[in-house]
Amino acid sequence: MRVLVVEPGKQPEEREIDGSLESMQQIVGGLIQAIYPFDDPVALICNDEGKLLGLPWNRVVGYDIIAGTFFLCDAPPDSENFESLTEIQVLHYSKIFE
Repeated sequence: MRVLVVEPGKQPEEREIDGSLESMQQIVGGLIQAIYPFDDPVALICNDEGKLLGLPWNRVVGYDIIAGTFFLCDAPPDSENFESLTEIQVLHYSKIFE
């Protein structure tokens, strides 16, 4: 699954993961939380306890700030699973989070 990983203080990085819960938890460093702050069907996956754990501030998204590393993936409304970002989505969100 193609995702865009955004670490605090770094440029976004495209990565390929296997899409398992374990691979997602490894990126964010713990339990995952999916939020949907965008108009298109893209999920932002972050550490569910990032702020409580004191993870470093990362990026402002909407009216909130995300703590710790997060990643973006496609979240089609007609599917129960996360999917790969398209090339256009990778380019679009790379520009937003650079």
